[in-house]
Amino acid sequence: MSKKPLILVTNDDGITAPGIRVLIEVMSSIGDVVVVAPNSPQSGMGHAITLDSTLHIERINPTSETAVEYSCSGTPADCVKLGIREILDRRPDLCVSGINHGSNASINVIYSGTMSAALEAGIEGIPAIGFSLLDYKWSANFDAAKPFVKTIAENVLKNGLPKDVVLNVNIPNVEKNNIKGIKVCRQAKGNWEEVFDKRKNPQGKDYYWLSGKFVNLDNKEDTDEWALENNYISIVPTLFDLTAHKHIEFLNTWNLNDE
Repeated sequence: MSKKPLILVTNDDGITAPGIRVLIEVMSSIGDVVVVAPNSPQSGMGHAITLDSTLHIERINPTSETAVEYSCSGTPADCVKLGIREILDRRPDLCVSGINHGSNASINVIYSGTMSAALEAGIEGIPAIGFSLLDYKWSANFDAAKPFVKTIAENVLKNGLPKDVVLNVNIPNVEKNNIKGIKVCRQAKGNWEEVFDKRKNPQGKDYYWLSGKFVNLDNKEDTDEWALENNYISIVPTLFDLTAHKHIEFLNTWNLNDE
């Protein structure tokens, strides 16, 4: 029986995306890898799960001798659920998601299928990391990211993570020699100024394309956005408990039970 760590690999860009191919390569140098990833792109799906249709899994030819790969018809969160419940014969020691093509820093974490897959593993008590490279192109070069991805994964395997915490890792799109290091950060405050491009189809019906730009509302130097803008890799410890604990006392001052 293998004594190597068992690593579950997934993503939201789809099982053929270059980013997940790189992640499989790196994780295969650390442990035994099982891949369960969407059979088509699922970017921006957040933590969606499939409830109103069937799910299908297909085993495919692996890209590594130490990897077993499955494509799934569902969302990133579905992939993790199925991987844990139906495919793996024991709990994984680590779940990694990515490497995403594009940023998941700041508010992007809310929409991210990449991070939702990692959060799903975290809900199950499995140490988990979401990796993203700040390059949306399919032809993105992940070479500079590889050693840092390996280092971070090995540290999680060695040291574990605090209860209910997963890591959101974003990597600047620069050459390896230009990466200044790794910073543990908080999530920057920001939002998207969204624009809908309204058009008409040949039948005269309106349709819309969503576009827009990200606006950083937080200029402090302890944020992920600052780190990335200054060529640092950012690590944000992320909770799936969304309770605003410090505001419970305030809400309890309301007269909520008066008739």
